[in-house]
Amino acid sequence: MGKDMEYIVNGKEMKAFDRNTIEHFHVPALVLMERAALAVVNLIECRKLDCTRVLILCGSGNNGADGLAVARLLHLKNIAVEVLLTGEKSHFTPEMKQQYEIATQYEIPFIKNLEMCEDRYSLIVDAILGVGLSGRVKQPQEAVLKQINRFHGNKVAVDIPSGVSADHGSLPGEVFRADLTVTFAYKKLGMLLYPAADACGEIVVADIGIDRHSWLERKPFLCHLTRKDLTFLANRPKDANKGSFGRILLIAGSVNMAGAAVLAARAAYRTGCGLVRIYTPEENRPIIQTAVPEAILTTYSVKKPDLNVMNECLSWADVIVVGSGLGTDETAQHILKNTLKNAAVPMVVDADALNIISGQVEVLLNPHTELIVTPHLGEMARLSGLAVSYIKENIVQTAEEFARTYNVLCVLKDSRTVVSVPFGRTYLNLSGNSGMATAGSGDVLSGIIGSLLAQGHAAEQAAVGGVFLHGLAGDCVAAAKGQHSMMAGDLVEGIAAVFQNIRQEWKEEK
Repeated sequence: MGKDMEYIVNGKEMKAFDRNTIEHFHVPALVLMERAALAVVNLIECRKLDCTRVLILCGSGNNGADGLAVARLLHLKNIAVEVLLTGEKSHFTPEMKQQYEIATQYEIPFIKNLEMCEDRYSLIVDAILGVGLSGRVKQPQEAVLKQINRFHGNKVAVDIPSGVSADHGSLPGEVFRADLTVTFAYKKLGMLLYPAADACGEIVVADIGIDRHSWLERKPFLCHLTRKDLTFLANRPKDANKGSFGRILLIAGSVNMAGAAVLAARAAYRTGCGLVRIYTPEENRPIIQTAVPEAILTTYSVKKPDLNVMNECLSWADVIVVGSGLGTDETAQHILKNTLKNAAVPMVVDADALNIISGQVEVLLNPHTELIVTPHLGEMARLSGLAVSYIKENIVQTAEEFARTYNVLCVLKDSRTVVSVPFGRTYLNLSGNSGMATAGSGDVLSGIIGSLLAQGHAAEQAAVGGVFLHGLAGDCVAAAKGQHSMMAGDLVEGIAAVFQNIRQEWKEEK
């Protein structure tokens, strides 16, 4: 993918990069802390947050040391700062001990206990736990967080809100509810996954001197796209014809389920492919010809599909998208079996096709063509035998294991969709919103990914870029109509809005 990808780290990686910077490059820990504290203070000033009275919450570790450095910098600006220590002095890290000694020399006031805290602070800064949390917050920190969350002042978290894990998005206990999180070097995985993401507020990444050099030989395992990564869509030859942009076969729809085929086809065309052919039951003919007159239509009898006709469709296509609204009856199973057996081009396997496969997942091991599977959590539960709750809490690992086991590119859909390339890179998608949680949204996505494949983009690029584009389309629609009013059909028009926006951005960059 593009050079503008941004990396995401877990707690173990962040600690390693921090250690590498200190031990390999000999950058003192106090220098990193000073830069971290300066970043927090600078952002507070840039956002013009009310600093009439500031409370800094500090733990015993290095996150607490960052907090004390913030307190000192604010104190030196003649801002009224008070510090509440939530950990034992006997547990201070060397850096925390040194920052505490500095703070006492500057006569920064410390609150002795939680009872002295009242809802009188305009700004509250959380520096209790940092990225080292495992499990739920323990006492007395949990009591502090519970009380502080009732206060009305603006709340800023240093690196990560206390109670949020750097590794997963679950919230087993009390958590600091931040309006703004200033995180250092890289976004942490846990703060991007729900429900933890709701506790982080706005996330700003601050450069403190930990960068690609600090990886040494081990780069982060996870990344996400930015809008600049969509420049791969910019090259569209001026002398092209409809054949230049690929031919998609959509094996979609069943009796009384024509809408899935319509949404996928319209999304494929809006994303730029040249020709869409829909293979669907005869009963869907009037609906599809009215809704998508641009599509080529080949129909079959649900009693006995003609395999010769179907195989001609398969040989015609540059890309096959199968499953949207297909159903799971005997005819659908027969069609999918024939498709998997005879397809010789890249395939997107979605929806009902995945439900059929769940009874015989080993068919994915067929090596004759490239496969992209796009399950949501329920479909992945049926494919893997894992509980939905487990998958949600371990969504990255689940996608990676499935991709490696079956040698397929796995698009595991949720509020944060994960795209895992077998034995390759893994991506977390950060575009999109809850308004997209509506019937047909997945059909639009399969059409987008199929379209990008048909236009000649590599499977990784098509899947990751397609998921990102799908989310951006949803964000455009939400901005125009609000999340409550969104329908899947709106996403198709949102695709056009995204292309219009990014084309303008490309022009401005030239």
